[in-house]
Amino acid sequence: MKNEEKGLRGRLKICGMKYQDNIKAVAALQPDYLGFIFYEKSTRFNNGIVPELPKSIQKIGVFVDATIKFIAEKVQKHQLNGVQLHGSESVDYCKELKEQLPKYLIIKVFSIKDEFDFSILDPYENIVDFYLFDTKGKLPGGNGYAFNWEILKDYPSKKPFFLSGGIGPEHIEKIKNIDPKLPIHAIDVNSKFELEPGLKNIELLNEFVMEYRGIRGKR
Repeated sequence: MKNEEKGLRGRLKICGMKYQDNIKAVAALQPDYLGFIFYEKSTRFNNGIVPELPKSIQKIGVFVDATIKFIAEKVQKHQLNGVQLHGSESVDYCKELKEQLPKYLIIKVFSIKDEFDFSILDPYENIVDFYLFDTKGKLPGGNGYAFNWEILKDYPSKKPFFLSGGIGPEHIEKIKNIDPKLPIHAIDVNSKFELEPGLKNIELLNEFVMEYRGIRGKR
């Protein structure tokens, strides 16, 4: 059975990219998405130019309660393929953003700790392209630990989502055992593969990518 039919699509997003040479080295591992954070309070804030990448890699800009004008400027400047909203962006905000950027992916982040009310997703269902579930913590992302994935058993939607939140090499077995009925579009990794904020450990990432792709081939 194809990955798409089984639920776990096997895509990979590597987020928090910051340094030019490191970006190119990570891109050589051929992830499906690279994430660039445009939030000044983040230690992974990208204030440089996002380099040109292979067309197979989609560039996602990460924003936290930014103005739509600011997002549109970054999308154009860096030739982004999509936008990840990591703040308290409202339904109306997302709708306006989609109207302004109709050709770009919009990913809305929701943070989970010990429980989650999935009914809050309903108003976003026909507006955003994907959800992303991350760990609720002090920071709007990059907190370094995973939430309880068992909560996702109650996920009521068919909309594909990104699974994020402190995912590291130690989660490979857990990823293997994810319920194949869940419409997971991609696994999103960040802080567990860093030498310092924004600087990824290429060797560790490569090992993970190889193991992760092995899972893809078996599903």
